[in-house]
Amino acid sequence: MRTKIFVGLQTHNLFTILGNVLVATLKIAPPNSYALILGVSSGFGGHTAIELAKAGYNIFGVHLDRAVTMPIAEATKADIEKTGAKAIFFNVNAADEERRKEVIAGIKQEFASVQGEAPSIKVLMHSLAFGSLKMLIAENPADMLTQKQIEMTQDVMANSLVYWTQDVFQAKFFSRGARIFAMTSGGGSRVLPMYGGVSAAKSSLESYIRQLALELAPWGITANSVLAGVTDTAALRKIPGSDVLMDNATMRNPSHRLTTPDDVARLITLLTHEHANWLNGDVIRADGGENSVDVTWWKKEG
Repeated sequence: MRTKIFVGLQTHNLFTILGNVLVATLKIAPPNSYALILGVSSGFGGHTAIELAKAGYNIFGVHLDRAVTMPIAEATKADIEKTGAKAIFFNVNAADEERRKEVIAGIKQEFASVQGEAPSIKVLMHSLAFGSLKMLIAENPADMLTQKQIEMTQDVMANSLVYWTQDVFQAKFFSRGARIFAMTSGGGSRVLPMYGGVSAAKSSLESYIRQLALELAPWGITANSVLAGVTDTAALRKIPGSDVLMDNATMRNPSHRLTTPDDVARLITLLTHEHANWLNGDVIRADGGENSVDVTWWKKEG
């Protein structure tokens, strides 16, 4: 059967088609390949973990959940295991140095038990969404970001990427051709009310990715930021005015719908293929064209 690919297709639609075909038909991961997902329990991290498992990756997942949200993490773990992949989860604070070292020790223990080809981490994904949403300037000091809140936001949402990458590299877990993905947002280059601290962290995250792309290139490791379109997740709903953001994104997106976690997960999985080696140090838009449109006259029917 001959497959027709039309030249007129937009790039993002072509990525979606190719990604669905590849993920559905190929085991992209070499034997004994693992992905380390920071922020695995839900949203982008959770959905990407499941798609990577379908493609043959075993999953190390780091998450921070209490009793009320643990069922979500457990459901994600179960979905990974249904694919036949291993799912080894650590319920710890990913921004805590001691907990990070515990996870690294746990990975070493798992690798020591693996038989056959040498195990390695082929994917490191940073999808940590924990930051303070306050104004930088306000008449009431209680409404302003404090130094502690700014530093915490920067540490969790940006600096932690560097620390995890350093530890994984020093432990010699990465193999040649490994990928690093960091979830950024449109707020990294645009202004939103009460988003100043997170915006600064996202800008730093993108800068770190560019630097890591440069410094890890001799080992054949690539690093890219992934900029998703507006997606209805628990993290988005914590942003004041998230309903307005979603309505605006639906209008601007050429497909007039929001991005979904699966849209992003499939693209990331596709980009772990060896043919994507030359994509490095970039901000990859996984938004269906949303960020290409500034003004639209489209209105929802009815």
